[in-house]
Amino acid sequence: MNRSKEGSSDRSKTAGTSGSDFLQLDTADAPPGGLSDWLARRLRQAISDGRLPVGSRLPATRVLAGELRVSRGVVTEAYQRLVEDGHAAGRGRSGTIVVAAPPVAAWSPAPAAPPRTSALFAGPPGADVFDAMRAARARIDLTPGVPDLAAFPRTAWLRAERSVLTGLSAADFGYGDPRGAPALRLAVANWLARNRGIRADPDEVVIVSGTAQTLTLLTRVLRRDGIREVAVEDPGSLGVRQHLREGGLDTPAVPVDSEGVRVDALRATGAPAVLLTPAHQFPTGVVLGGERRRELMAWAGEGGLVIEDDYDAEHRYDRPPVPALRSVLADQVVYTGSVSKLLAPALRLGWLLAPPKYLDALVAAKRFADLGTSVLPQLVLARLMESGELERHLRLVRRRHRCRRDATIDAVRTHLPGTVVHGAAAGLHLMVTFEAEGGFTGTGFTDSRFTDTGLAAAALARGVKVQPLSWHCQRPAAPGLVLGYAASTPTEIGEGVAVLGEVVRRLSGR
Repeated sequence: MNRSKEGSSDRSKTAGTSGSDFLQLDTADAPPGGLSDWLARRLRQAISDGRLPVGSRLPATRVLAGELRVSRGVVTEAYQRLVEDGHAAGRGRSGTIVVAAPPVAAWSPAPAAPPRTSALFAGPPGADVFDAMRAARARIDLTPGVPDLAAFPRTAWLRAERSVLTGLSAADFGYGDPRGAPALRLAVANWLARNRGIRADPDEVVIVSGTAQTLTLLTRVLRRDGIREVAVEDPGSLGVRQHLREGGLDTPAVPVDSEGVRVDALRATGAPAVLLTPAHQFPTGVVLGGERRRELMAWAGEGGLVIEDDYDAEHRYDRPPVPALRSVLADQVVYTGSVSKLLAPALRLGWLLAPPKYLDALVAAKRFADLGTSVLPQLVLARLMESGELERHLRLVRRRHRCRRDATIDAVRTHLPGTVVHGAAAGLHLMVTFEAEGGFTGTGFTDSRFTDTGLAAAALARGVKVQPLSWHCQRPAAPGLVLGYAASTPTEIGEGVAVLGEVVRRLSGR
């Protein structure tokens, strides 16, 4: 639809303006040439403050257009923007329904902020940095790590949960197998075979409370085996490094380039194990290239252990799927995955596959950690996997995430010209660097007039939350940002990146 035609021509159809009892809408309040923008804003505000609760139906486009005395296209365009933002959905003859409310922002531009928030970017990130980041107040959250939470398949989950509960016996509510519910271990084995090319027996699958628990269990087991170092990618996940170090392991840095981790540098560290995100490296987004895979396999064949974090591998847009390392190197790879990036982190459900050498020890560590992950959510997830609901959900969120990825790229090009975008072909985040086009581990901007932590702090003061790239680097690197886009609407993304552009211009004196 052509947004450029919605202005004065719509007003010219009437001698004046008109309004509707619905939300007390009055077109006299709309700015010239912006009827659809105005209407979408008013509807979004009504959803946010509860006047249009989730489940309510919007007036038919023809009816509302008649009451406002504007063209039907104006109303259709406004409704479409709500659909694109994930706040509404078209339900055929049932009309357009409100399906999700925008997060209520407890933010104000007043300078007084909680002490921990004000110090968030003042020094090296501490152990509680992600807790503090989540607690920081902001209008717009562009931090990475979560999918579109508004898209969680509540109806399918409730339906599966009712079905599971109906079929459970009294004995099923007792303690379960510490390896996980047999039904979910089978479903995960089938899921990995279909979607990641991994052939595994259900007895090889251990259900865990997310990838974080996999790392906690692994640190215990590896230390008992005499391993004191696990090499990590650089740049690479700060959270992963924190978990490994909390478990008493050193994390020597291995540089990442456009082909992925540099195996020659891995050899030089002397570390007996390495943790990788080969399908979509965090945060650069590169895929481990074919030659590097062969080099890595040779290194592992000499006794090296690979921990494969299959981070957001399901979310790809412009490239073919990448096989998991576990599919070709089972005896030397600990594989871990979860539904945190597919459904929601709150579920705390994931899985690991381990080489025979470590499987029993990991099961024992899991047993003494918690006697096993909560069984009921496991059975519900198994039902979603085996019924095809999870694949249907994946197809839905891929479309949404791709739309938001595109909105982020467009916004960066508009408001942050000259930055370099990395990792756009897949995943739930982009990395942007403030440097001449080229590598993402160079030091070309080390003497820049601003730092990425300073940029993140200034953006947070303006109500926009982002993660500085330097948090995820152990060696000096060009300043940059890691921008998560999956959990924000296109409108929020555009507004947030516009603020970033203003802050960059102010900090750089332009």
